[in-house]
Amino acid sequence: MTRDPDRLVLFTDAVVAIAVTLLILPLVEVVAEVAKEQGDPATDPFAVVRENWPAIISFLLSFAVIARFWLVHHGVFEHVKAYNNRLIQLNLLWLLCIVVLPFPTEILGHFENDRFSASFYSGTLLVLALTQTALTLLIHNHKELAVEDSPVTGRELVGSISFAACATIAFLLAALVPGVGLYGLLALIPSGGLARVVSGYRERAAQKSQ
Repeated sequence: MTRDPDRLVLFTDAVVAIAVTLLILPLVEVVAEVAKEQGDPATDPFAVVRENWPAIISFLLSFAVIARFWLVHHGVFEHVKAYNNRLIQLNLLWLLCIVVLPFPTEILGHFENDRFSASFYSGTLLVLALTQTALTLLIHNHKELAVEDSPVTGRELVGSISFAACATIAFLLAALVPGVGLYGLLALIPSGGLARVVSGYRERAAQKSQ
């Protein structure tokens, strides 16, 4: 059974907006707690920022991550004309990862050098990337779900797979290599270039076959 995707897209956008909002709430609470504890109008407000910079960096990182995944999700769903139960299930798993992300973000803000913290965060991103790839593959392989004159492109599919592969490397580095921590996320940077190289190779191979 297939249905119009508008309701699913609206629900997804609403959940993402709530998750992004939740990211900033711990920082807002920190300011309120410091003001209540110190109660001194002469207290330097910059000290609050200086003492909580790891949490601020974690917030900015997670905001960028959620924004990136939402943009990719939005682009993929531009091709969707209907949805089925499998698409709903994958989309709910994708949303679960988005909603969970503020939790490892908060842990990172307090235990930024801990291997478990980095592994938890990287692992959440990995599941999110794999789910995004599964969504893209499902829409690509089921023509009844996609708009006839606007299917998922090979470049989009390769980009999603490339990012998932780099996310796997980032997770393994964070989980298995001592001292790497969040620096393992640098493995995500080459994903865009890798996708362009693979897409270019596929396009040249397709042209030669013709």
